[in-house]
Amino acid sequence: MIRTIEELSMNAWPAKQSQHYDGWVLRSADGYTKRANSVYPLYSSELDVDEKIEFCEAFYRDKGQPTVFKMTQASTPTNLDAALEECDYRIDSPTSVQTLDLSNGCHEIADDIELTSKDSEIWHSAFARMNNVSEDKRATHEGILRAIMPETCFASISMDGNLIGCGLGVLQTGYLGIFDVVIAPNYRGQGYGTRLMEALLAWGQENRAYTAYLQVMCDNEPALRLYEKLGFQEKYQYWYRIQA
Repeated sequence: MIRTIEELSMNAWPAKQSQHYDGWVLRSADGYTKRANSVYPLYSSELDVDEKIEFCEAFYRDKGQPTVFKMTQASTPTNLDAALEECDYRIDSPTSVQTLDLSNGCHEIADDIELTSKDSEIWHSAFARMNNVSEDKRATHEGILRAIMPETCFASISMDGNLIGCGLGVLQTGYLGIFDVVIAPNYRGQGYGTRLMEALLAWGQENRAYTAYLQVMCDNEPALRLYEKLGFQEKYQYWYRIQA
């Protein structure tokens, strides 16, 4: 389950550059989001772990970025987390990975939700505004979204002609990944997030997805409550190890 969802999430959130190295995947996207700029230690390793850490540090140093590892309980080798701690890598952004069985329940698309298969300038502008994406990172974010190869669904909700919420669904091999769900601050806590999520889940059901998954930071209490209400359950956690 862990490796499956980690692979799906890499496809759903593609890096600008990727390099495979003895079972690890090194990803880089100009520093926008840790997911796209970290090492995924997913597969069996044979080389010495300290040698591999040094290789990764050189890789990111050449790009002017800190070295970041995206860790799970299935990361390989099994002593990697301890080795990183010994090298003064700090833990950052503990995140809950949750799933929902889409074979149960019926989800609906509200009349005020717009779903499209392609992104738009309006969607990008609204997301950048609501999620505080700086102008220098906006082009990278747009590039990531436009590089997604699986089928996509861009959801939005408007009020008085202004987009006040948006989200993204990515469909691959029966799995619906949900990303970039955000509601404008003045409209939070009023049910718009639930309607956006319901619409994305309904789109997934209509397109034969049997499992939805998402990633939510463990300290994001409002989002955790929303996803719990929708029936999502935690399957595992990941955390980052960031070079001191």
